[in-house]
Amino acid sequence: CGMANKGMLIAFPDFLPTVVIILFIYPGFKFKIVDAIITNFHLPGSSLIMLVSAFIGRNNIKQAYQHAIDRDYRFYSYGDAMFLEKSV
Repeated sequence: CGMANKGMLIAFPDFLPTVVIILFIYPGFKFKIVDAIITNFHLPGSSLIMLVSAFIGRNNIKQAYQHAIDRDYRFYSYGDAMFLEKSV
């Protein structure tokens, strides 16, 4: 995808130019720098759950969510968080 690694320069009148990055991270994305993430439990079907699925794998995130549901963890913005570490 040509735009995945590029930004677009957009000039707004009376403002400094702004760079907009068009990037969607989904399973299969290769993380090059980040080894761990602390994040909330996100809504199913959201772009954020796609990000964490890409980071540790779809099956691993499904197991983490099942663990959270079984133990009545709180979800969304003010809920519990999880520490995700990329396997090597």
